[in-house]
Amino acid sequence: CTVIFTRLATKDLHKPISILFCNLAVSDLFSSFSGFWISMLFITNPDITIFGSKDMLAPYALYTTSILSTIYNLVSIGVERYLAVAESMRTRFRVTRNHSIAVVFINWVLAFFLGCLPLMGWNCLHTEKSVSVLYSPFCVNYLVFIAIPNCVVAFIIPLFTYLGIIIILRKRKLRMKACGQATGTYKSAEIQVARTSIFIWLLALISYAPFFAGVIFDATNHQCHIDLYPGVYIFRNCTAMLITINCLGNPLIYTLKLKTLGAKLKALRCLSINRVRACTI
Repeated sequence: CTVIFTRLATKDLHKPISILFCNLAVSDLFSSFSGFWISMLFITNPDITIFGSKDMLAPYALYTTSILSTIYNLVSIGVERYLAVAESMRTRFRVTRNHSIAVVFINWVLAFFLGCLPLMGWNCLHTEKSVSVLYSPFCVNYLVFIAIPNCVVAFIIPLFTYLGIIIILRKRKLRMKACGQATGTYKSAEIQVARTSIFIWLLALISYAPFFAGVIFDATNHQCHIDLYPGVYIFRNCTAMLITINCLGNPLIYTLKLKTLGAKLKALRCLSINRVRACTI
């Protein structure tokens, strides 16, 4: 909420990256709200969170939607940062406000569609076959369908985008160094991107890897709920806590650290324009 109110109070809301930041904060807010909803259900009636119930479909669907939206927003921010650097010397394409709004809309439509599939009938309320042990009444095949592709997207695409940014900055720094120009700004930006990408990877790994491991365990497990109580459900609660920590860490990484990064990239863009003009002259 602090991030949303701060972004709305500033005059930089028209910037594409600010729209993505606000949308990421909204996704984190939804994750926290749905997690709180599930926690209240666990406090009032713990059995339905273990054995499954129709009452768990809506909060689990909202939880899944918010997690998917957060993943898609993280990927969108990485792609936008890459385009901001890779296209800084070109004038044919720029990420505009309309582009960011379209990306936000597509992210939410895709997240709601995939997250609400159990509400549309893909659940195991009336059958015991392939029912999830950790997230009953979700089906195991639905969790595998959701978890594996999105985990690949969440880890692979940011890897290439941030590595691409570092490679581009390093190449430009070497070119400027060969021309006898100062490279302090490029070196500072390169270090900032490297640090931010490391924080992103560590936070994503710590937050989502246990959940992914839980889905894999759920798909390969053949024991009943009673035999796994309470250890597996303690692990499930810990995975939910780690996802909540991710919601707390995203504003710190993107809002605080990328604020400096944005200023560096803006300076790099100005240097690139001046370099083009100098080469033209």
